[in-house]
Amino acid sequence: MKFAWLCSHESYQPEELVEQAVLAESAGFDMVLGSDHFHPWVDDNSAAGFVWSWLGAVAAKTSRVELGTAVTCPLFHYHPAMIAQATATVDRLSGGRFTLGLGTGEAINESPMGFAFPGYAERMARMGEALTIIRRLLDGEKVDFAGEYYTLDKARLYSPPERRVPVLLAAGGPKSAQFAGERADGVITSVKDPAETVAKTIEPFHKAWAGRSAQAPGTVLATRWTVLADGPEQAWDALSSMRGLRAPGRLEVSDPMVLRERADAMDREEILGKYTVVPDYDGLVDTYRPLLHDIGAGYISIQVASLNPMETIAAIGEHVLPRLRAEASS
Repeated sequence: MKFAWLCSHESYQPEELVEQAVLAESAGFDMVLGSDHFHPWVDDNSAAGFVWSWLGAVAAKTSRVELGTAVTCPLFHYHPAMIAQATATVDRLSGGRFTLGLGTGEAINESPMGFAFPGYAERMARMGEALTIIRRLLDGEKVDFAGEYYTLDKARLYSPPERRVPVLLAAGGPKSAQFAGERADGVITSVKDPAETVAKTIEPFHKAWAGRSAQAPGTVLATRWTVLADGPEQAWDALSSMRGLRAPGRLEVSDPMVLRERADAMDREEILGKYTVVPDYDGLVDTYRPLLHDIGAGYISIQVASLNPMETIAAIGEHVLPRLRAEASS
């Protein structure tokens, strides 16, 4: 069992997130994840640094903690071959500590640069081609590829990774979970209701994985957004940069101003009700315990919005991780 800290690039500037990553390593986290956004979820109290530059900085400033994306989209403004090159470089710079987490994206990161954001079927078809390209390049091949969406002409990584880099795929439902089980090294899933996640994501993933040749079980990385706050006013302040994430139309909107306006027009209780809000570290243990016992995750990503993230990281390392680790080993 390993524990990750998510560095939210929608909420903090990249230099602050480097400090979070360094502290997370010293606090005992096993992994640091970075979200990948061109636009954030609101326009008034937010950030959107380039995760791949940030990963290089974190690789240079840490020595033990694993690194990963949660998640990057290799379908539109990134060509999949560029993601393979970025992956190989970060893995080399970190001494083999990188895991590539992929997803099919959101319009807010693609539409601002003029890319159409198609429906699920096309995005998954693109992901199938992208996974093939990324895996072949990371495995050292010189690749000719003529797909429906991407073309490569004798492409090769001349600074390849020195090991097989794991590739995980985000999934929120059975189709994506099955696809991850068939094609990726693992699945990333965001948990709201643990029983629903097991039924819609974990079980389809394991079933698809079982159809492959005899291998070790696929990796499950489970995440859960939590707010650490003493009451609704503090919770709203802690969620300021993320409040647009729960506004209607988040997958289609390209302007963070629109999501901010929609979120601020909603009842605050409705938005807060879409998150797990806890007042203390006992509450965090209770929140993440189901990911340990019910989901059976190999990695648990602790994603906590609070007014003081540095204090929160240190306190989780002292009060939360030891208790979860003890339960995992019992």
